[in-house]
Amino acid sequence: MRWSGRDDSFVHTVIAVFARPASARWAPGTSGLMSAVLAVLCLATASAASAEAQAKQPVRIGAVTEAFGPTSWMPGLRDGLTEIGYKERTDFVIGVRFTRGNTDELAAAMRDFVEQKVDLLTVAGGYPLSVAIAATSKIPIVFVGGGDPVGLGLVKSLSHPGGNVTGVTTLDLDLAPKRLEMLREIVPPIQKVLFVYDVTDKYTGLELKGYREAARRLGLVLMERPVRTREEAQATFGALRRRDVDGLLGPWAMSLNIPGYVLETAARLGLPSMFPDTWYVDQGALGSYSADLYSSGRQAARLVDKILRGIPPADIPIEIDNHIYFTLNLKTARRLRVNIPPETMRRADRVFQ
Repeated sequence: MRWSGRDDSFVHTVIAVFARPASARWAPGTSGLMSAVLAVLCLATASAASAEAQAKQPVRIGAVTEAFGPTSWMPGLRDGLTEIGYKERTDFVIGVRFTRGNTDELAAAMRDFVEQKVDLLTVAGGYPLSVAIAATSKIPIVFVGGGDPVGLGLVKSLSHPGGNVTGVTTLDLDLAPKRLEMLREIVPPIQKVLFVYDVTDKYTGLELKGYREAARRLGLVLMERPVRTREEAQATFGALRRRDVDGLLGPWAMSLNIPGYVLETAARLGLPSMFPDTWYVDQGALGSYSADLYSSGRQAARLVDKILRGIPPADIPIEIDNHIYFTLNLKTARRLRVNIPPETMRRADRVFQ
């Protein structure tokens, strides 16, 4: 079953968290970005297991995210493994650590899993991947999403990543300019677009470059607002008024809870917003133009399978998820009184009613 932000079945029935108990709570201003509660399931005790179960321990997969709860590629990974033939709890368990938008806690989360000697680490591309690489050179790492891991200096090449890393990358950085173009196409009168971003995130810097080029080409005003703390991000969005901007862009990185503030502010001020993941459209954003991270997670399951069969990550080529989806939320469009041009509607791959 596909998991969305409104369905906690993935949390309650699938994940066995073998890290120290981690709680999820709403951060100030999230308004429902991620799941509010993460149920902690304990691994079966050895005393209660049969001799056969003791002989075959499930593969322990540590999944780390900077979000406020499990993100869409995690259930994708879970479903991909079960489709291959792995059984949950019997063959594998997935432990989740999330840092609620605090990138400073990523390193500690990675270290926890390394100290527990997990069999494999899974992380998002970009900055979380760089933290995972710094945390271990021995435990295999599979990343999901992001763009240009070679350009970011995280792997040697797509065909031979080297080290202990492989994964599924997307065309996200290439799609950034197109997202701004699609926002303009959905809302033709738009002129001023706000992009708030974590100035310390290297990946976001590359994303910003694409938005700048697209804004110049389209004749739009890109209002850049760099921030360094969650409090600064919250204050930036809190001071925003409807007359200040015409639209909002959500960043790829979840640091500082910026995507949550974008969703909240778009709803509060009645502004159109464009995101790099379909999940946000389900939560009320007007649109997205991106790969589907759930599908990317399923694709990553094949790479995990290769590693479990003994192939070193360095010898497993990084795959590209080039399935791009243009997604619209018609309920949001009606609320914003946005009349989406018919030709744009025909191009939509997915529509939330």
